[in-house]
Amino acid sequence: MTHRIAIAPSGFKESLSAARVAEAIAAGVRRVAPDAELDLIPLVDGGEGTAKALALAGGGRLVPVTATGPVGDPVASHFALLGGPGPLTAVVEMAAVAGLALVPPDRRHPGATTTYGVGELIRAALDAGARRILVGCGDSGTSDGGAGALQALGARLTDRHGRELRPGGGSLHELEHIDASGLDPRLADADLLVACNPYNVLCGKRGVARVFGPQKGATPAEVELLSAGLERLAAVLTRDLAPALAPPSGDPVDLRTAPGTGASGGLGAGLASVGARLLPRYDVLLDGLDLDARLARADFVITAEGALDHQTVRGKIPAEVARRARAAGVPVLVLAGTIGPGAQDVRAVGVDAYSAILPAPMTLGEAIGRSGEFLADATERAMRIMALGTRLAPVTPGVRAAA
Repeated sequence: MTHRIAIAPSGFKESLSAARVAEAIAAGVRRVAPDAELDLIPLVDGGEGTAKALALAGGGRLVPVTATGPVGDPVASHFALLGGPGPLTAVVEMAAVAGLALVPPDRRHPGATTTYGVGELIRAALDAGARRILVGCGDSGTSDGGAGALQALGARLTDRHGRELRPGGGSLHELEHIDASGLDPRLADADLLVACNPYNVLCGKRGVARVFGPQKGATPAEVELLSAGLERLAAVLTRDLAPALAPPSGDPVDLRTAPGTGASGGLGAGLASVGARLLPRYDVLLDGLDLDARLARADFVITAEGALDHQTVRGKIPAEVARRARAAGVPVLVLAGTIGPGAQDVRAVGVDAYSAILPAPMTLGEAIGRSGEFLADATERAMRIMALGTRLAPVTPGVRAAA
């Protein structure tokens, strides 16, 4: 019997793209089941590789841009212009200009990093004629609430003395006023969409500074400073940019706790304040992949991510794949670079089994450098275990199990 296997992974951050992860898993499958029918579906979540993946899928192209990186230095970045009918659509991948991978390890201070380059990419997309701009959120190295992006788009954020705020979330507690008179007027005619994780909110107990600040290098004291700054930003944005916060429904956006406002260190809230629509990322990013039908055609699904832990069920790709596969009655295996606390929670959303890929303790550098090799080997091991399980399955009386 020929097995039909859907391979639908995310990328491994700072290591392998989703496409390369899918290829490594496929290599491991073929060692055990060379005749298997494989459907490779590399997936993106708005983070690293999103612009390139959507450009390839939509007959588009990447446009190179030099922009301001998260620590203030120029970086070689890009956005995508997509093909197809309708208004010209651009994809701005915030990770390509403000991602954690662009922040040197010794400069990982989220109180100082900026999303200024994201605003520059949005302006470059407008210059290119785009009237529909999709901003992918994920893998950020910032926690400035999108303040830098707003400044690049023409807004002035000032303290009580009328001085422009310093870059980064560490100065937001000093914010007194936002002058939107200099905002790029083309924003009013553009459809700005933010593909974000709806679980991420700006403020409160689950606010983005508290959840993700430590991962970006913040100390406990810095987390509290960032949280206070984002609270202040939400209040001033709501007061000074109120007209932009009223969608056609007339219901105002709560920049503190609305779904997605905490995306990419609060970039979601900053862009929502100038009229962007915050949308669940998979509703936007998986459009056109026919993912549900492709999963339903499979006998089982293999997905993967760099770390499997308590955050996985809060909008990560393996959880999304598992939910969709469960609806079709298809079992799911997850391969992960590391297994952390809370990984067992993924069983509740449809994951049948999961496994780490590292064969032995090693340095982070070695793990990253050999992740493709380890993925293929781990896939082979999993396939052999599944083959053994099939041979040991109960046999119908009168029918001999295949050798």
